[in-house]
Amino acid sequence: MSETAVKTGHPKGLWVLFGTEMWERFNFYGMRAILTLFLVNSLMMKEEDASLIYGGFLGLCYLTPMLGGFIADRFFGNRNCILLGGLMMAVGQFLLFTSASVFGSNLSLANMLMWSALGIIIFGNGFFKPNISSMVGSLYPKQEKTKLDTAFTIFYMGINLGAFLGQTICPYLGDEVVNGVQNVHAFKWGFLAASVAMLIGTAVFYILKNKYVVTPEGKPLGGLPKYNDNSDYEEGESQTAVFSTKSLIGAFIAFVALFFAFRFLLDGDNFIKTIIYPIIYASGLTLAGLIVSDSSLTKVERDRIFVIYIVGFFIIFFWAAFEQAGSSLTFIAANQTDRTFMFGWQMPASMVQVFNGIFVFGFALPFSILWDKLRANGKEPLSTVKQAIGLGLIALSYFIIAYNVKDLGNSGLLAIKWLILLYLIQTFAELCLSPIGLSLVGKLSPKRFASLLFGVFFLSNAAGYALSGTLGSIMPATGDKFLKAEKLGINLQGVLDKTITPSAEQLVLLEKNQISPTNPVFAGFEIHNLFEFFMVFVVLTGVAAVILFALTPVIKKMMHGVR
Repeated sequence: MSETAVKTGHPKGLWVLFGTEMWERFNFYGMRAILTLFLVNSLMMKEEDASLIYGGFLGLCYLTPMLGGFIADRFFGNRNCILLGGLMMAVGQFLLFTSASVFGSNLSLANMLMWSALGIIIFGNGFFKPNISSMVGSLYPKQEKTKLDTAFTIFYMGINLGAFLGQTICPYLGDEVVNGVQNVHAFKWGFLAASVAMLIGTAVFYILKNKYVVTPEGKPLGGLPKYNDNSDYEEGESQTAVFSTKSLIGAFIAFVALFFAFRFLLDGDNFIKTIIYPIIYASGLTLAGLIVSDSSLTKVERDRIFVIYIVGFFIIFFWAAFEQAGSSLTFIAANQTDRTFMFGWQMPASMVQVFNGIFVFGFALPFSILWDKLRANGKEPLSTVKQAIGLGLIALSYFIIAYNVKDLGNSGLLAIKWLILLYLIQTFAELCLSPIGLSLVGKLSPKRFASLLFGVFFLSNAAGYALSGTLGSIMPATGDKFLKAEKLGINLQGVLDKTITPSAEQLVLLEKNQISPTNPVFAGFEIHNLFEFFMVFVVLTGVAAVILFALTPVIKKMMHGVR
């Protein structure tokens, strides 16, 4: 390779990590596309409960990276954690395949297998996710850190190529509707495809890691931490974190207090909502506090870490809105959307999400080129400005969909083009926000905290996903519920408006058919229809965008020269 290529190109290790992440995302997004439909149709759960499980599962998938990051930084190294995590996720998907194979004859066993599978996938993801992101940042020496925005955008293309393949193949195999009736036995093939994809990704990394995932001098990256030497750290940088006994005890007390505080706020009797969500929120705040209590941090390091926290807080609102894709937006696609696509083909409801992956793959490179050109001309916006734009675009996407569901009534169908437009705008939002956030963590993190701070950053995703589960569970009745109630001889609209009082027998019938006799409530407001439901997301993300934009001058000072 010529000297010019060394200076301007990207290391080959980036493409190995790209390929590994691509297969992992095939596995994750493919399973995600069909999970809630499997829970509702095969395991006979309510949509509200499926949304809460979905949010809790995704949240825990982004909580465990702090554990995986800590274990990698202190004991196993990035490489070993990636291999361990990949194998665990493949096993978890195979257990979902087994659950989807036996539910017809043994529903309790199927439920047990489903919970076991989700648990194994959660911990596998925790070992895998922070370590592969950390290794992308480690491929570049200090003088080339400016390439990280572009590198993470390329890496993000791998994520979304995998998402596109997973969201196409798993629904094609697993989400089968015959004459308007869901084939509840087909989901297993989608889960099996996800398992095979994860095995391929793990094999790709295992075979190519020693040759390509190396420093410019050829030294292997991500080995056991005990073999790190002084050249792995910036000049004058502390090599180990220093947590006093006092700060560790304080962190434990803070975690317990925060857990019970969140548990009190999230009242109810749902296990996910009252146990899992408080764990996610309390863990994020506790770990964030523990890291800044490290006595070895300089003022500049501490300021930069606070920038990561500020950005992470606003990202919560982005993911809470964006991750409706696998819950409320999938249920709307299934129950109140005309999914007739080209040549009269009925697109499976779980496949509608695929447009996000298609659009990211199509637009990631143009966005990368745009940032490079703006940077060359000295006009590139600060990372936080890009993220404020992303939040604003999410608000716009939900405003458009809210306007288009406003007059549907109880039986009208939403045209699929509006969901496609929503995913296009949300893709532009994602490209302004998510890879830029990953890059910012890579640029601002002290080396000794690199994987752990990626874990903290993913915790903001976790909190966002938990919030997405809560918000998804407040979706009001869709058209299919009114039709089902009508066939049962019940005027559901009258029941919801409280102009009709249902009998005890009718309440039993509604419960049996997974129909709620009351409108959902959020923050003290009753959600009467889909328009009001989508306006919740417009307000949350719109306000977050304005505040983040206003904070930009303060954040710029705290970054101390990093852009």
